[in-house]
Order: sequence, then structure tokens, then C-alpha cells
Amino acid sequence: MLRLLLVHSVGRDRKYAMFKEDSQKFDAPIPGMAMTGELGGKPWQTPPQYPTVEETLDYYMSRMASDAFEDNLIEVLKLGVDVATIANTMQTTSVMEGVHTIDVGILVTPVIMEFIMLVADAAGVEYDDGMTEEEEPTKAEIANILKEFKQMQGEDEPSETTVEEPIVVEEETPEEEPMGLMARRN
Repeated sequence: MLRLLLVHSVGRDRKYAMFKEDSQKFDAPIPGMAMTGELGGKPWQTPPQYPTVEETLDYYMSRMASDAFEDNLIEVLKLGVDVATIANTMQTTSVMEGVHTIDVGILVTPVIMEFIMLVADAAGVEYDDGMTEEEEPTKAEIANILKEFKQMQGEDEPSETTVEEPIVVEEETPEEEPMGLMARRN
């Protein structure tokens, strides 16, 4: 008799444990729940603090006119960060904080860049505006530079020849006739 009660109580605990595990499964978050949020819960989903270009420019000019900002800006420019990257970072951060909309940010970015270049010119700091695209060197130019470097290091004896760019010959490919159910037939 004692044995039956023990088996019965163990069985009941097992059922309770199974019920407890099942209820915990329903308390888990739904997949993708972290990717959603309440509408208007993020700063960029609310109306901006400065809806017009003029108000946004006043906001930026008041922030950038401080001595602390200018000192930090000069340090960042000395590190080699280009002006376009700084201006885009500033406006994108403000969009995420809900200061202005993305379209207003795009419109004020050239003005921010001009102000940054003005501060850099006044401080006598050389800067890259970030607007020019650098041409990538060709393989021949890289080979010539490496050769000159090796000659300067004394690793290679100087020679009169230089590496020329390879000539690319384009082969004519025969035109294939269309095939398939909808192809025209001659």
C-alpha cells in the first residue's frame, strides 16, 4: 500500500512538473518581439523638435559656435577624418535623437560642412573635404612603386625596365540563338 501511494504521488508530481514546463513555454517572448516596439516609442517616430531648415540651422550653429566643439572638431580633423563624414555623422545622430527629419538633415549637411571647413581654415588645419573620389592605382603603378621601394631598401638591383600595363584583347563571342518555349523560330 505504501508503494502505491509513493508511485501515485510521484506520478502526480510528474504531471505537475509537465504542466509547469508547458506554462513556462507560453511565457517566453514571441520570436521577433525585440524588433518591434510601440508606434511613436522611438525618437525618430515622433514629430521633430525643429521641423524647418531654418530652425535646424539655428540649432546646429548654436552648438557648433562653442569653443569646446571647435577644439574637439580640430582634434578630429587632425586625426584625418574627412569633413563629409563628420557632417553626416552629426546630422544622422540628430535624426536618430528626433531633433529633425532625415530630409531636413540632408538639406543642412552642406551648410554644416562649410562651417566645419571655415573653422578648420581659421585654425590653420589641413583637412580632406571628403567630396573627391580618389583614383585607385593600376597594377602597373603599384608594381613600379614596389620596385622603387625595393631599390631604395637595397633589396633589388636597379634596372632600366618598367612594368607596363598588360594589353587586354577582347574576344568576340558568337551570338547564341534564343531557346525555350517562347523563343522565336526562323
